[in-house]
Amino acid sequence: MVTGGAGFIGGHLCRRLLERGDAVWAVDNFDPFYDPALKRETVRELSAFPQFRLVEADACDPGATQAALAAAGCERLDAIVHLAARAGVRPSIQEPLRYARVNVEGTAAVLELSRAMRNVPVVFGSSSSVYGNSAPVPFREDDPVAEPISPYAATKRAGELFCHAHHALYGTSIVCLRFFTVYGPRQRPDLAIHKFARLMAEGRPIPFFGDGSAQRDYTYVDDIVQGVEGAIDYAHRTPAAFEIVNLGESDTTALSRLVELLGAAMGVEPVLDRQPAQPGDVDRTCADVSKARRLLGYAPRTRVEEGIPRFVEWFRSASR
Repeated sequence: MVTGGAGFIGGHLCRRLLERGDAVWAVDNFDPFYDPALKRETVRELSAFPQFRLVEADACDPGATQAALAAAGCERLDAIVHLAARAGVRPSIQEPLRYARVNVEGTAAVLELSRAMRNVPVVFGSSSSVYGNSAPVPFREDDPVAEPISPYAATKRAGELFCHAHHALYGTSIVCLRFFTVYGPRQRPDLAIHKFARLMAEGRPIPFFGDGSAQRDYTYVDDIVQGVEGAIDYAHRTPAAFEIVNLGESDTTALSRLVELLGAAMGVEPVLDRQPAQPGDVDRTCADVSKARRLLGYAPRTRVEEGIPRFVEWFRSASR
């Protein structure tokens, strides 16, 4: 079962699992945070696989989700991947209560669903934002993460702690994955690369926060999915495991360089709308992925110089 299975990462993951022959139950409530029609299109394509099922339910309600699964004919699960979340650092500052409900209560609800279905192994989608600005680069899983600088980051760290408490109580096998700035085809329209491409295509200026020196470990979605796939298999074959694992490219790109790469791929000269640095944004992210390589067989291979042109190719085809 993949919560948020109609979303950006969830849709790519469902396709990978279906292609390898798994039966996949995608749970999604089609939250209007961005256009639900984009998710419906993803579901339409996934529905070409006979072993795919969509369950429209709110993952924050474990009883309703379990009932919906049963009504759809799902008798058992081998793993739950929990990707459903309220995303975004800046919006979380405006709506911290909503983020707490969806991200924290939602994670607790999914863990309860796991327990109700005989301790199904869980893979939880966390975030590099939990490191804040205090961790040394590259970020390691054993770095202290006690100083989040946004409500979103706090909710993701809380989700990890709920996972640990659940594991300690019930012995459930759980892997928490800290994603580092995921991008690629079908990326959410509000995320920087997609938003910048759209504005460039329309000849409009792009919002450019700070001096352009902020750095991110941009991670292509295919690499993330390969890591999630490895985490599913690890959690399923390793009884009573609990692990927190980074998934990134282990490389950094400054905002100014990202805009340059995107402009070159789009064939336009970007126009910058310079604005102050935003509260809640960290200065730099960079993943140490040695643990992911060791435990999950993780092997990221798409550098941003390759990934941005691939994204632009998809963007142009989707805009026709």
